[in-house]
Amino acid sequence: MSETSTQAASELPEFNSFAEFYPYYLSEHSNDTSRRLHYVGSSLVLLTLAWALLSQNFWWLLALPLLGYGFAWVGHFFFEKNKPATFKYPLYSFMGDWVMLRDALTGRIRF
Repeated sequence: MSETSTQAASELPEFNSFAEFYPYYLSEHSNDTSRRLHYVGSSLVLLTLAWALLSQNFWWLLALPLLGYGFAWVGHFFFEKNKPATFKYPLYSFMGDWVMLRDALTGRIRF
């Protein structure tokens, strides 16, 4: 395989909307452990955000990216063995995290 075709295979497809992106996002989260790590990170983000607001100690907000992305990236690098779409589609990936959590909590996808 040539270098050009190797690079093309590793490129993410182009998406024009979140509706187009979300099925791809779910396919990149097929490993149960990886998905659950995403849920843990997202839940900790919500709890930490609530704590920061209730305690009015806004230094806690600095932990949000570490909590959210830390758990997710462990899932990608060690369980999915893929590169997070965050690097090319940061907004869609951020939205995907929350939609996937909602879908898991409402039973639309496997927890």
